[in-house]
Amino acid sequence: MLIKGVTLRGLEVFEALAKTGSVAQTSDLTGLSQPAVSQQLRNLERALGIDLVDHGKRPMRLTPAGRSYLARAESVLSELRLAQSELTVMDLTHLSSLTIGLIDDFDNDLTPRLVTILADSLTKCRFKFITAPSLEITSAMRERAFHIAVAASSGEMIEGVIEYPLVRDPFILIAPKGAIQKGDNIMEALSGLPLLRYHREQLISQLIEAQLARHKLSFEERFEIGSHLALTAMVARRIGWALTTPLGYMRSGRFHDQIDAFPVPFATFSRTISLFAGADWSDTVPRDVADTMRRLVQSQMIDPALARLPWLQRDLRIIDS
Repeated sequence: MLIKGVTLRGLEVFEALAKTGSVAQTSDLTGLSQPAVSQQLRNLERALGIDLVDHGKRPMRLTPAGRSYLARAESVLSELRLAQSELTVMDLTHLSSLTIGLIDDFDNDLTPRLVTILADSLTKCRFKFITAPSLEITSAMRERAFHIAVAASSGEMIEGVIEYPLVRDPFILIAPKGAIQKGDNIMEALSGLPLLRYHREQLISQLIEAQLARHKLSFEERFEIGSHLALTAMVARRIGWALTTPLGYMRSGRFHDQIDAFPVPFATFSRTISLFAGADWSDTVPRDVADTMRRLVQSQMIDPALARLPWLQRDLRIIDS
């Protein structure tokens, strides 16, 4: 039994406040008024009998007890969100076949969970699940090879296909640990290192190159890398720097202690991850799968990313239906 006064809303407010350090930003995140945010925090601290934050500091900082409690609170909230996501998929037992394509960015964190959820609902269904790069998935949707697919959006309208935006995934700059010091001009600090590019045939590469061209930026072309993990490994080895996204960054957790991440200094731009479904497909199924995807991405990828990179709070986010 929970201690009297410890509520789910109070835990959510505490989690948001720990990330932002600001009552105003927590108010924006939770939809509560600022006085309500403060009241929720006071109620939680009173129930626990400890101070979770140092109220004399701005931005607010967690106390040692608060840091310890945050880890437990985040674990509880993550499990609750996952449980909620597993309940959102409708009964799919009426389907005779379902073929889904999923962007390979999600292989580490989200794909196993989604496959399990869907498989539990597809008791009488021929089920095919394929992971691939975004451009391959888009091409397959154009040829009706998938019923449903999740990929980065190119912005192109595909005839007979409906797009359901899921996630705004902003681009970030990653560099070797310590290569950029506080107060440095980022691009000047990186002038001695090459830009590590994604493979030219990948959609993420095309989005980055379009931004570089728009800002009339030119870099020596030495490396083209085909995977997030390999790209991040090369940054960690101090071979160069790169432009990637938080979802790509989170796939490379083993290298996080060897790299630093920053906002892109010359532009703010992002990609959109969307669910695509044939226009002749029942609207209820793709909408339910999209809702499940949003919850999974939030708990499995966005929340951990914001814990490491809280400055992405307003940019890395779910796109509500």
